[in-house]
Amino acid sequence: MDIPKSLVRRTSWPTSTSRPVVTPLQPSVVYASPDPDALDAQYTDGTGYTYAREGHPNADVVAAKIDMLEGAPELFDTPGIMTGSGMAAIGAAFLGVLKAGDHVLGGDQLYGRTLRLMTQDLPRFGIDTSVADPTDVGAMRAALRPNTRMIVVEVISNPTIRVADMEGIAALAKEHGILLVVDNTFTTPRLYQPFAHGADITIHSVTKLLAGHSDATLGYVAARDPDLRLAIATANATWGMTPSPYDCWMAERGMHSFDLRFDRSQSTARLLADALAEVPGVTRVIYPTRPDHPDHNRAVGLFGGQGGNMLSFELAGGRAAANAMTRAAPDVAFAPTLGDVGTTLSHPASSSHRALSAEAQADLGISQGFFRVSVGIEEPELLISEMVRAARAAS
Repeated sequence: MDIPKSLVRRTSWPTSTSRPVVTPLQPSVVYASPDPDALDAQYTDGTGYTYAREGHPNADVVAAKIDMLEGAPELFDTPGIMTGSGMAAIGAAFLGVLKAGDHVLGGDQLYGRTLRLMTQDLPRFGIDTSVADPTDVGAMRAALRPNTRMIVVEVISNPTIRVADMEGIAALAKEHGILLVVDNTFTTPRLYQPFAHGADITIHSVTKLLAGHSDATLGYVAARDPDLRLAIATANATWGMTPSPYDCWMAERGMHSFDLRFDRSQSTARLLADALAEVPGVTRVIYPTRPDHPDHNRAVGLFGGQGGNMLSFELAGGRAAANAMTRAAPDVAFAPTLGDVGTTLSHPASSSHRALSAEAQADLGISQGFFRVSVGIEEPELLISEMVRAARAAS
């Protein structure tokens, strides 16, 4: 009797003269090489794939798209790195670059988890940290130390939508030979390209606007210097921050419509900001293109008249008004996220900034009636009517 072929043996991929229109999902954890010499060569010259924690095709496909958006291929031949989340991207940059005795200066309104990482975790590794107001380059300069290795900023702050003095900070970093790290999640490359303005490292939470559908958790980090890129990639693999092929595959699907989604949500955000400003009981609306924005002139210079999809507003009635607002808008998701195709409403005092004291929240301009809005791609008239009706009910 002939011995049957084992069902355990993998079947070779069928060949075809045509190609798939959709990028194949390749969930393989490991890749087989023909012999030890070939495997040695792969590790030496960095070609091909060996183990998915060290990289896989679906990650490289998404990274190449973000590289293109960020203008990276035109500036240098150092591709970006995909990570398991936006915080993993920040963590990989810190772990790959910093050492005990270094000092990191951050903007004082960085994402809450980034601030926690800086204030509670990096000090355990002997890394000093401090924060200063990124809208005031004088304050940033005053906070520098002889051992400052890195400045970390977000172009638009979360959740008060302030615009950092990016020209001043970039010049400051260059003057002192300090690495400038820019978290470009809020702005996206449609508003701002950090590498073109002097950044050394660019970071994204791809989970947000780039993927855009709240169904993939991913991060991205790219470095101008090849040695920094290698150090970050090594930290990413060593600490196990590599993303799932499935999430990368889903994110690529979302990125196909990124430009369209961004333009639609930005256009609606501008209209919504102006509509909310007319509602009694709304004490302020913060959106970069509005003339009453505290950094309006800077925003116009950096973004060329664009404002993005994020805005914030404040209700006069405190927590009671905030509760009434969310209950009066049941079709607008009340959730601590941003960048989804649908509009989401976030209340920083009870979510991202809940760990801060009332005094610290007040110093940042966050009250119990303060909301952040991530505008989606709904019909503008529908969304504006829902939000205005809810704001009126709250007042």
